[in-house]
Amino acid sequence: MTPAVEPRPVADLSPEERRAFFERDAGVAGVRGDVADIVDRVRREGDVALREFSREFDGVEVANIDVTDEAERAAESVDDGTMAAIETALSNVREFHEAQVPEDWTREFADGRELGRRFRPLDRVGVYVPGGAAAYPSSAIMGIVPAKVAGVDHVAVATPPAEELNPVTLAAVHEAGADAVYSVGGAQGIAALAYGTETVNPVRKVVGPGNKWVSAAKAEVRGDVEIDFVAGPSEVLVLADETADPEFVAADLLAQAEHDSDASVVAVTDDESVGEAVAESIDEQFGSRERSDTIATALGNDASGVLVARSMSEAVLFTEEYAPEHLSIQADDDEALLDRVTNVGSAFLGPFTPVAAGDYASGTNHVLPTNGGARAHGGLSVDTFLRSSTVQRLSEDGLAEIADAVTTLATAEGLEGHAASVDERIDR
Repeated sequence: MTPAVEPRPVADLSPEERRAFFERDAGVAGVRGDVADIVDRVRREGDVALREFSREFDGVEVANIDVTDEAERAAESVDDGTMAAIETALSNVREFHEAQVPEDWTREFADGRELGRRFRPLDRVGVYVPGGAAAYPSSAIMGIVPAKVAGVDHVAVATPPAEELNPVTLAAVHEAGADAVYSVGGAQGIAALAYGTETVNPVRKVVGPGNKWVSAAKAEVRGDVEIDFVAGPSEVLVLADETADPEFVAADLLAQAEHDSDASVVAVTDDESVGEAVAESIDEQFGSRERSDTIATALGNDASGVLVARSMSEAVLFTEEYAPEHLSIQADDDEALLDRVTNVGSAFLGPFTPVAAGDYASGTNHVLPTNGGARAHGGLSVDTFLRSSTVQRLSEDGLAEIADAVTTLATAEGLEGHAASVDERIDR
């Protein structure tokens, strides 16, 4: 049975209860030591370590680590309806990310300075796709498509092994444009992408969602390779006013709760009757959900609940401090409320924009910051796979115009050679 969900006033939350909402823990710290050992063994032993860890953690004897050929044939085993859904998602996600591609630019200033910026893709990236026997085609699409749109030459995918790899995931990996696919998961998969083995070629950056072992491995290899960010369990906050449909709000909370028993699902409303109706609807809808055990645990988390604020301003302040991965605003003036929230991974406006739409096929990316990460950075995008560099050209007059500022500051910093490199040109 679902745990009883009782609306609670935001104002009555104790300091400990508030910390539970605002300092969500991905559980990464608790496995860092074990993960460090796994990463070290992969660096030293290569494919041997990958096969041993697959046997130990996945219960699978891996014959071929490189399954690129199998991914190329996977669509033959997938029904037409599923392939059509994959193509729809790919098209929408590709279209959205193509709109993000920046253009190089140069600007000429009147004083003889010509300054600009250019963008170039990384050459090799790795995308982690959860799965194995389970199907997560959406994660493949969300990781691979922005990389290929950015112009990355070689995209490698690591996905957990299984006695029979899920053809839906493999088909999505291939259709999205992956160049290499490896049957290796967990922390060892991240280590393989970061450092390479006899079979796996190393990459410049590793991205993609995963459990706490994957997140801990990304934290471990960061510095030797770039990563997107360390992510934790999924989360949603629904901001609702008196116009919200309680059944829609409850459905979104239950949908996110089925992701992970550690998921955080929150509804905040300034209308007490709406809060009570959402709690009742959760109880009514819960019985028809297949992943009831996972949902029940997530609903019982200290970072989950239905909260009633004294005003929408208090609800907005709570939302801003929570910094949700997914923010659903089901309210009359949703855009005005969104303007008041800066800390959010992805926002979903209106009653007919479920978070699930963004998870699969609206076009936006579902690899997003969790655990308050939205306070500092956004989700996966084309920018994730680009490097920017600046370009400048000075005319003789342009250098003369700023020469005094350069030499004065260089001298103040004790860098006489810097000043001399300018004076030599001016004197000439």
